[in-house]
Amino acid sequence: MLQKLLIKNYALIEEIEIDFSPGFSIITGETGAGKSIMLGALGLLLGARSDSKAIADKSKKTVIEATFVNVGELPAPFEEGERTEVIVRREITGGGRSRAFVDDSPVSLQQLSALTSRLLDIHSQHANLSLTSKSGQLDILDAMSDTHSLLGAYRTLFKEYVGVRAELRRIKEMNEKNKERRSVIEFQLGELKKLNPKKGELEEVERRFELLSDADEIRAHLSEAYSHLDGHEMSALSLVKSASEELSMIDPRNLDEDLDEEERLLTRLHNVYVELKDIAETIESYAETIESSPALLASTGARMRQLLDAVKTFHTGDGDGLVELKDKLTQQLSRLDGGDEETKELEIRGRRLAKELKQKAEELTAMRKAGSERFAERLTEITRPLGLPNLRFEVGISSGKLTSDGQDTVEFLCSFNKNGEMLPMASTASGGELSRLTLGIKSLMASKMQMPTIIFDEIDTGVSGEIADKMGKMMEEMAENMQVITITHLPQVAARGSSHFKVYKRDTQERTVSDIKKLDREERIREVAGMLSGEHLTESAKKAAEELLDNKKR
Repeated sequence: MLQKLLIKNYALIEEIEIDFSPGFSIITGETGAGKSIMLGALGLLLGARSDSKAIADKSKKTVIEATFVNVGELPAPFEEGERTEVIVRREITGGGRSRAFVDDSPVSLQQLSALTSRLLDIHSQHANLSLTSKSGQLDILDAMSDTHSLLGAYRTLFKEYVGVRAELRRIKEMNEKNKERRSVIEFQLGELKKLNPKKGELEEVERRFELLSDADEIRAHLSEAYSHLDGHEMSALSLVKSASEELSMIDPRNLDEDLDEEERLLTRLHNVYVELKDIAETIESYAETIESSPALLASTGARMRQLLDAVKTFHTGDGDGLVELKDKLTQQLSRLDGGDEETKELEIRGRRLAKELKQKAEELTAMRKAGSERFAERLTEITRPLGLPNLRFEVGISSGKLTSDGQDTVEFLCSFNKNGEMLPMASTASGGELSRLTLGIKSLMASKMQMPTIIFDEIDTGVSGEIADKMGKMMEEMAENMQVITITHLPQVAARGSSHFKVYKRDTQERTVSDIKKLDREERIREVAGMLSGEHLTESAKKAAEELLDNKKR
């Protein structure tokens, strides 16, 4: 419920703070006293567009702040779990810049509106438009038909169905684009398959080509190196062998008797001989493997040029990139070939979901039709006593294509005259008739579901006497299930409130401002009496006002 409302620097209001109570609260005041200004301030908390013209003192900011208690679950993205209190605030600078807060945390206007629309419902004659729209009427019918659970399941399924259809469209569009690319992909892949590159092949071919190109020169150098190591009397091996023979002629005791075997000169020289011998044999082996082959050189060069040309053509950067491109194109072609299969699977899934959706839509229609009969019967029953003796009301339901709300289009039809034609509510009801019908709808919804705090703005306009008393009683009964705040000019309604506020104007040194006060019993008697008798209070009016208040109490 709305516990506290603070308004600063808004239109004629300098600063007011109102503490509301549970139950049925009344707000009265002369025309132009500032009641509509208060509603305009509350509208800012519901996300209405701000107007810098409404800021009286441009040097100060406008602040509208409301404290709600027993708010229950909050919508995302606010804190989850049950909440006992939430404070919402809207600030507007003299330049028109607007900011919104929830519990002192900045939020967007969209987030603010999503929250406050669950906490507060302001109903005026302008708000009747929402009740005459087909979408608004469908929401009312669903609330009265207890479709919440089924509608939630339907919407989950509908969201999945829409997702499948979107994915199917995306894949079909992609397949169409890919078909245009298929010939390009197939050509490129065919060229790469003919080339058949291998990982590391280009580097190996380049190395082999360089070797074959210099084969004669390399063999000459290897042969010369071999000849220095072995093969003639003055080769390194022959000289080392001769040196070893000379050292073997010396008695070891005269050279290095004190050294270990591996440290002795003869041993070391022998090791050198073995190593040189191995090097010479390796060089000889290398020389034998290198052959000068013009044919092999030509074929190796041709392969190298093929690979290099392909790297340049396909912009792969290196030879390994050719292999990666070949694999990538193979995968793309495979996806193209598999696109039709994926499309078939999605089409099958879409048909299955459409069938399930249709079934749930039919269930929704059945529930709505059953609920519409109960709703029409009950609404007629409670609103006829409100000066609508000839009221007939029914809900027209027609089925069409599937939407997020099902397959139904709803229209409230009514007639206020005996044997009158049933016409859409928006086109047949006068302002007063529509207000009374709306009150009946709100009353039924209040008993059916947990509604937010509701504010009625002169919903009783155009009625008086017994009908006014019945409308007041209906709002009083609504207040047993929710907080009801009513702006009224009718004493019969005002007398039924559990608390009563008066909006009035007063003059300061600078200007005229609007203010509000909570009335005690004596003040309520005078206020209700004034509503009965007009400008001049009479004792009989005061007595009648007292009786109205006492009758309400009884």
